[in-house]
Parts: sequence; structure tokens; C-alpha cells
Amino acid sequence: MANMRPPQKSKLLKVVILGDGGVGKSALLTRFVSNRYEENNFHTIGVEFMNKDIVVDGERYTLQIWDTAGQERFRALRTPFYRGSDICLLCYALDDRDSLKGLGLWRNEFLNYADVDQDKFPFIVVGNKNDIPAQKRQVNSDAVQQWCAEQKVTCHIETSSKAATNVTDAFVLGLRQWRHMECVAEAELRQHGDTIDLTRPIRLVQRRICCTGGGGGGGGGGGGGVQDADGDDAAMRSPGKKVFGQKRIANQAPSTNYRL
Repeated sequence: MANMRPPQKSKLLKVVILGDGGVGKSALLTRFVSNRYEENNFHTIGVEFMNKDIVVDGERYTLQIWDTAGQERFRALRTPFYRGSDICLLCYALDDRDSLKGLGLWRNEFLNYADVDQDKFPFIVVGNKNDIPAQKRQVNSDAVQQWCAEQKVTCHIETSSKAATNVTDAFVLGLRQWRHMECVAEAELRQHGDTIDLTRPIRLVQRRICCTGGGGGGGGGGGGGVQDADGDDAAMRSPGKKVFGQKRIANQAPSTNYRL
């Protein structure tokens, strides 16, 4: 008789993508979830989200990824969706130096509404459009490293939604940083003798030790062990069903999409 193992449950993680309008947030999301690139995208209005099932290092995850509008006039629409986030991708464009400077405001807005510890939350800085010619670059690696050092962000990666470069790696980098922090938080709970519910992930909102790994530019989130939920190595899939039924300690985001 065959050894019948129960199917592995998938962990649900909420990922928020922030950055100025036009830096390529929607293109990054679409390339990651469905492996498509559209040259002329409409600006996002408010927020929208897609799901992506992925297997990393033998563990199954469902990433619920929220794409937010970059324009200031949509702040009231996007900020209610920050709560309950597990990972935040701060995106800028390599051909727009002002978009890197603006990341400080985006990070502060997220911290203000998400209610997380600024030194103990997985922020990933993503420089999009690294397929552009060298003469069009306005942001160099020294400027990014200086910004990350000032903001105490350890993880940075460059991507191209158009060329499909490092797109999966950016999300895997955030996931691995989150998982590291989860292990640290669990160890702290055990040290203090607290009871741990093994049926749900540790919520990394307050009082965590910051991840010190995964820094540097380029393919920081790369490496082996990355598959989609069907076992295809680094494959892109169409979004699955929207998942809202799982219990979370933090508030769940409402099932509302704002599209143009």
C-alpha cells in the first residue's frame, strides 16, 4: 500500500508594492503572476491585487500581492490596505532619481498606517527597469546603498519587468527575509516560555530582530529551490482563486479592487 501523505498546506502572506507612479509596480506584479508584459499600462486607481502560489525551499506559499496607486490623490484609497502586511516592496525606477528619493515618504506612510516596527519588518528595495541603456540611468548603486544604509534596509535588488530579469527573485528575497524573522520571533517566544500555535505563522508586527542577511544588489534573492505550486522551477502562473477564508491575527484586507 502506498504511503499516503496529507497535502502540504500553503501559508498565506500579504505583500504590498509601493512607489511613485510610473516606476513599474503593476508591470512587476503582472510579470511575476502571469509572465506577461504590457508596454502601455494604465495607472492603478486605489489598489488591486493578485495571488501567486509558489514553492520556495520545499515550503508552499500563497502570496497575496497588493499593487497600490502612486499618485498622492489616491492615498485615502490605498492606506487602509496596509494593515496585516507581511512584506513590503519599495519600488523605484533606475531612470528616475526622484523615485528613489521618494521611497522615504512611501516607507513613512506605510509605517504610519501599517502599525509595524520600522526596524523589524521585511522591506525590500526594488530598482525596476534595469534593461535600459547605461546612458539613461539616473540611479547608481552607490546612491541606493547609501539610501538603504540610512533607512536600515538590508535587501536591495534590480529587476526588469520587460526582460523578466530578477522578478521572481525579488519576491523570493522578501519571502526568505520574512521567514528568517519568523524563526527569530518563534525562538524569542520559546525563550520567554510563551505558547506557540503551530497551525498559523508567527505575525511579524512588533518586537522582532531585524534580518541581517540577503543584502546587496543584483540577484540577492536568487538561488535554487524556487518553484511554483505545481512544481515547475521558477515558472510563472496565472493568478489563482482569491483567498480570504484563512484566519489572521492582523486585520484582513477587504475584497475590493479599484481598476481603471
